[in-house]
Amino acid sequence: MADSPFPLFDAWYAEARETELNDSNAMALATADADGRPAVRMVLLKGHGPDGFVFYTNQESRKAGDIIANPQAALLFHWKSLRRQIRIEGPLTPVTLAEADAYFASRHRDSQLGAWASDQSRPLDSRATFEARFEEAKARFDGAAVPRPPHWGGYRLTPNRIEFWQDRAHRLHERHLWVRDGDGWREGLLYP
Repeated sequence: MADSPFPLFDAWYAEARETELNDSNAMALATADADGRPAVRMVLLKGHGPDGFVFYTNQESRKAGDIIANPQAALLFHWKSLRRQIRIEGPLTPVTLAEADAYFASRHRDSQLGAWASDQSRPLDSRATFEARFEEAKARFDGAAVPRPPHWGGYRLTPNRIEFWQDRAHRLHERHLWVRDGDGWREGLLYP
């Protein structure tokens, strides 16, 4: 028996990276605003380990507003072809500026420019407006590195619960739950 859920996460994630055709790092992120109204959307896992699970976003987006108001969230990985899912719950904290800078620098240039052009989650009068803003950003940074916008960064979910779900015939699924217990973890089974 392992001391933590992370070796199993690493094994399942590595298998998904080999078998899933598109976005094996896609995860549903569920948040709630200050009034408890939930929202869920897909984001991409950009780092993980015992310290948590990292994703990046515009910090003026709806999801960032939810996180500021209620810094608890849930993640869900669903790999249909493997018949597996992993649910993760815990608090969110911002990544360091150095981490955000390093990841932003690794992004495709068009993605970097898009971060400057987009007022993510805000109303847009037409696609042409966004495309014009993209071209303005392209001209602004022509011949130069694109710096990380001050409103763009990342979050780390520090897990306190991780559930591994494996599909079985006739809905007799196998579920392993890990719950943080002080500095360690407690593992148990759940009924299907």
